[in-house]
Formats: sequence, structure tokens, C-alpha cells
Amino acid sequence: MLIGTSWLTWLRCLPALLICLLVSACASSVSPPARYMLPSDQAVIASGQPSNTLRLSAPRLAHYLDVDGIVMQLDDITLNAAREHQWAEGLGRQLERGLRARLTQALPTVRVVRAEGSQSDALTLRLDIDQFQGRFDGFAVTSGQWQLLDSQGELLVMENFYAQTRLEEDGYPALVRALGSSWDQAAELIAQEIRQGGYVD
Repeated sequence: MLIGTSWLTWLRCLPALLICLLVSACASSVSPPARYMLPSDQAVIASGQPSNTLRLSAPRLAHYLDVDGIVMQLDDITLNAAREHQWAEGLGRQLERGLRARLTQALPTVRVVRAEGSQSDALTLRLDIDQFQGRFDGFAVTSGQWQLLDSQGELLVMENFYAQTRLEEDGYPALVRALGSSWDQAAELIAQEIRQGGYVD
């Protein structure tokens, strides 16, 4: 009688035991997300003493971009932040560092620095990023607005920017490279406007 009772108890526990084993097997097979960095180029260091200083403020991201996952636009109104494909570092930091390097290349007479502390007679560049995502039609897009302020904080110019790059192939690595190319284009547009406006020597 005792053996039969023990056997019956074990049979009742068997489904719970199988569920535990199944859950633990699934948990152990989950792979960590792939993490990506935007491609970067080495900045060209200008020879001689730069004649201007440009303070670059950290870009302000649209709320839906301020996430770990890389954003894909699935149609005209649907956005999705990937769970298994994430930025290895905060997107805002990557964009700031990349823009600083790109502006240093494009404006060789300008010292581009982070907007920390106080530099007299320095211009300040601010950016709002509205888009930085893959799009359902096979393009990587970036858009937003930039503002250039003088050393007194007065607005000199305010312009919108937009750039897009077609993905060379499917997949998140191609998307990240295309986003980097779009950011290159945006940086060049901003540098060109600053040069043409005569805001720097």
C-alpha cells in the first residue's frame, strides 16, 4: 500500500517536473542580442591652430529612438524596436561622437569640442534627431533640425536636414552601415551650411 501511494504521488508531480525541465531548456537556449556600433572614420587632425571653436551639444533624440533596440519602420505608421539587434552603446553618444569626428574632417579650421564648460567666443551647435531608422522600402533614413548659436547664445541659423541611403543587402549589419552613411551625409550638409554662411573662417 505504501509503495502504491508513493508511485501515485510521483505520477502527480510528473507534469510539473516536465514543465520545469521544458522551461529550463528554453531558457538555456536563448541567445544574447547582437549588438552594433555605427561605423566610424578616423578624424583628420587639422594642422596649425584652429581659428574657431564649435561646441557640440549632445543630440536630442525623439523618444522612440532613445531605446536599446535598432528601430525599423515597418510601414507608413508602424515602428518596431528590435529585441535581438541592439545598439552596443547609447545611440545619442554614438551620434555625438561620430558627428564630432565628421565635422572635424569637414571643417579643418574649426576645433570641435563637447559642449562642456565654457569656451569664450565659441559657437554652439544643437541637434534634434527626428528619424534614425530603417524603412520598409529598403532605405536607412535620418532627419531632424540643427541650430547654430553664437557665443552669447543668440540664434544664428536654424535648418532642417534629411538624408537617406539604400541598403546594399538585407539584414541589420547592412542597416547599421547604411545608417552610418546617412549620418555622414547629414554631417556634410550641416558643415556645408556652416561654411557657406560664413560663420567660421
